[in-house]
Amino acid sequence: MYEIIYKEVDKNEEYEKIVKRVLSKCFEEEKIIDSKLYITITLTTPKYIKKINKEYRNIDKATDVLSFPMFEKDELEQKIKDNNFEHEDILGDIIISIEKVKEQAEEYNHSFEREFSYMLVHGFYHLLGYDHIKEEDKKVMRIKEEKILNILDIKRN
Repeated sequence: MYEIIYKEVDKNEEYEKIVKRVLSKCFEEEKIIDSKLYITITLTTPKYIKKINKEYRNIDKATDVLSFPMFEKDELEQKIKDNNFEHEDILGDIIISIEKVKEQAEEYNHSFEREFSYMLVHGFYHLLGYDHIKEEDKKVMRIKEEKILNILDIKRN
């Protein structure tokens, strides 16, 4: 279902518990728990995420989360509908700046768990092809994100 890579960040059991809990619920909610899809989660620093952002998106700044899907939304929906998972397929990569998560948790006055969980859910839905550029798409994505966090009882404060 997922693999966690630590890039310039110390391994942390708490991070791993949150990843397991959140992504298990995401896979379950989207009915892909039995698929052979998996995600690579890289937990890293602002310096590293800035480098990746510049290299792949030509944006020279650090950010909180980056998502790199391996499928177009329509293609993935068809694979899910047809249950077409003969072998393991990578759903995509999510890269999260742990330092940025800590900063934003403080800035928004909620827990690290809430902010980190949100980054995971947000990245997951990007991998499924959801986006937030257009307002109507943003609404759909936000509803899905909040549903997962609510089911897991992860509150804003």
